[in-house]
Amino acid sequence: MDDGRPFFILAGNGPYENRGCEAIVRGTTVILREHFTDPRILCFNHIESDEQFRRQCREETDPAITHLRSHRMSRRQALRRFWRPESWLYMYRSHLNPAALKYDVYRDMLPHLNGAAAVLSIGGDNYSLDYWVPTLFTDLDDIVLERKRPLAIWGASIGPFGAMPDYERYMSRHLREVPGIFARESATIDYLESIGVTENVYPVADPAFLMDPVRPEGIEDVLPLDEEAIGLNLSPLMAKYATGGDLDAWALQAGKIIETVAKTTGMPVCLIPHVTYPTSDDHGFMERALSRIQNRNGDITLVPPKYNAAETKWIIGRMALFAGARTHATIAALSSGVPTLSFAYSIKARGINRDIFGHTDHCLEPGALGPGAVAGRVAAMLDGRTAIRGELTARIPAVRRAALSAGAGLRAIIGVD
Repeated sequence: MDDGRPFFILAGNGPYENRGCEAIVRGTTVILREHFTDPRILCFNHIESDEQFRRQCREETDPAITHLRSHRMSRRQALRRFWRPESWLYMYRSHLNPAALKYDVYRDMLPHLNGAAAVLSIGGDNYSLDYWVPTLFTDLDDIVLERKRPLAIWGASIGPFGAMPDYERYMSRHLREVPGIFARESATIDYLESIGVTENVYPVADPAFLMDPVRPEGIEDVLPLDEEAIGLNLSPLMAKYATGGDLDAWALQAGKIIETVAKTTGMPVCLIPHVTYPTSDDHGFMERALSRIQNRNGDITLVPPKYNAAETKWIIGRMALFAGARTHATIAALSSGVPTLSFAYSIKARGINRDIFGHTDHCLEPGALGPGAVAGRVAAMLDGRTAIRGELTARIPAVRRAALSAGAGLRAIIGVD
């Protein structure tokens, strides 16, 4: 029902079990409330299961936000539900009528489009080849543009698509049709310029830099808050880059990294999950890595997977130093002033570090993630942590202002003075 309040659709995101997806939403609400009066927000998410969706609705903390889910279906889900008529229809359209499939995937969003002040495609790195070609998201763009609604690719890293030259040419044409591309790091802006996309690009920062931390209830019973600790985030996704996709080999290597960091620093180590859904579970992976340590010494705590994005940011903010694989785990650390070592497998980490520090010295490439190399870099950054904290104290306020500036660009796209 139209009550006069501006209404925004945040589409293309994953479930809050990816704390980065939640952090993007939380930061975006800060931006929208700064630039628009009492906005209403519909999160239209790509969610894997009914239970996951019910949990997301049940645990939503912002009364201005409501949730809907897409009708996207993975191959695994289609096979599991092969007896359902909708599964047969989905598979038919996937293979024989893909042009119609997008309207099926996004069908529950369609009735809300005409009332939307704008649609924000908010998934962060969706427009890349990290998860194969982003047809799911270009389809979203096409639907919104067909309905002539304002569209923004929001707080995004985009590309590169050079590994597929024909697709890169397609994306160059497609992206020029989008009214606003809000790029979260200069590396994305440089890449977009290289493929001829310039006129509709707004330099901003990731909205997650604006999310406020929240102290978790009872956290003092879980973590050693009275002493400094090293925070580590190791994800199963890194196997793709560190060990050629061999998850067992990566778990063994991750266990050695944890053990070596603990021995080298002599400090407690907190293993902090940031994504915990079934198909990519940091907590389960780090538990597996711990089991590979034969002679476990030192104070190592595996943080339980029950904390939301703001609570996880509070935990990360207590660390003396943080080293992480998940981009938004490192954003939580950087925005909290914590010296941060990024395990950089894509444009995201390198671009964010370059924009904050002017260099990528605090990044490690996947091929360099040997236990000694990681522990040595952690130790070196601990020695220089006062200077790094000083840099973050000086520079993060400008990053937050850049994130907040996205609201002014959005007003321009919508046509609001």
